[in-house]
Amino acid sequence: MAKPLVAIVGRPNVGKSTLFNKIAGKRIAIVEDTPGVTRDRIYADAEWLRYNFTLIDTGGIEPESEDVIISQMRRQAQLAMEMANVIVFIVDGKEGLTAADAEVAQMLRKSKKPVVLVVNKVDNLKEEDNAYEFYNLGIGDPITISASQGLGLGDMLDRVVEHFPEDSENEEEEEVISIAIVGKPNVGKSSLINKLLGEDRVIVSDVPGTTRDAIDSYLETDIGKFTLIDTAGLRRKSKVKEEIERYSVIRTLAAVDRANVCILMVDAAEGVTDQDEKIIGYAHEQGKAIMVIVNKWDLIEKDDKTMDTYKKELQYKLSFMSYAPYLFISAKTGQRVHKVLELAKECYDSYSKRISTGLLNDVINKAVLMKEPPIVGLNRLKIFYATQVSSRPPVFIFFVNDPNTLHFSYERYLENQLRENFDFKGTGIKMIFRERKS
Repeated sequence: MAKPLVAIVGRPNVGKSTLFNKIAGKRIAIVEDTPGVTRDRIYADAEWLRYNFTLIDTGGIEPESEDVIISQMRRQAQLAMEMANVIVFIVDGKEGLTAADAEVAQMLRKSKKPVVLVVNKVDNLKEEDNAYEFYNLGIGDPITISASQGLGLGDMLDRVVEHFPEDSENEEEEEVISIAIVGKPNVGKSSLINKLLGEDRVIVSDVPGTTRDAIDSYLETDIGKFTLIDTAGLRRKSKVKEEIERYSVIRTLAAVDRANVCILMVDAAEGVTDQDEKIIGYAHEQGKAIMVIVNKWDLIEKDDKTMDTYKKELQYKLSFMSYAPYLFISAKTGQRVHKVLELAKECYDSYSKRISTGLLNDVINKAVLMKEPPIVGLNRLKIFYATQVSSRPPVFIFFVNDPNTLHFSYERYLENQLRENFDFKGTGIKMIFRERKS
């Protein structure tokens, strides 16, 4: 059974993201005084007492606004409410009851979901009387908290878990593949995720910078279970002017850290930028499984050689990760989108692969017989044996007579032999050469 979902909703700037971060125990949502900063739903795993649950932070609901982004934020919040088992409705105790609060409460009553009414920014006992006017909303007894100071959260969470299904206590988690989709703004990351999900899960807009956080979406298919992480588009540093944009870059790097597979998404018309190289270079350094998607391929004039020519140009720019497979798609029309998860799963399987010591040494011994190590200085490298010590990514230790006699060309040769024999498509592999003590 899936973990219960808890959605935090309310009008803008009442402290939803601060509460979300406090419960999740880490800074995941951007916290800023600018209304409208949290535009999409943001997910995090959380626990209280014996319960594990998924927390959803939402953009602020402004019922009357006709602004395109604000109206889409409202739709996102409604989707979160439809999905949730319990809704935490947060209001501002310092500002008091507003007309917008009453309209949000009306939306919540129509949802027919359990609602926990939370009055935030009540920093001391003297301010608790401020909560009484919120009884007028007609959705139950308000609980007073201070999200920034962490006051009253235990009582609030006790009330939340009361509404969980009885069989939602700790269960063993099945393997879920985390995929981070990175690239500069407007290359179609959100459109691809929406196509894969079959619903408008993340906001799609022509305004660059629409996705400011890394957004998680869960997807279950015949080939596996996936968490799709839509990241903010990365601009050149000269354009990172807002503090919020700076957070977005940091959040993208953090999304890469928690992903198993990283997809670099490239606009077919624009190609790979320096910023693309830097972010996927970071994923490469972290040893992630990597694949490259060229989007908007339907807009390119082509013949039977166009794809090969384009691929060779990309491989030249991204020569440090020659192992990464390429896929040419159109997120808008759906062209080859069905292959995205299949290829990601192949990359993940390579990333998780383990080779037995016996089989590994058979391949290494054969490779040495085919091509002897060169003499470096006065000595020649001698490999005694090799073993795989970990996966995700695969790490191999070679015990040798003297690591200083290893020539870089021979190291590359050994890596190629491992790739050819064990099909490590889509993942970096790490080789460590260690002197064997006598």
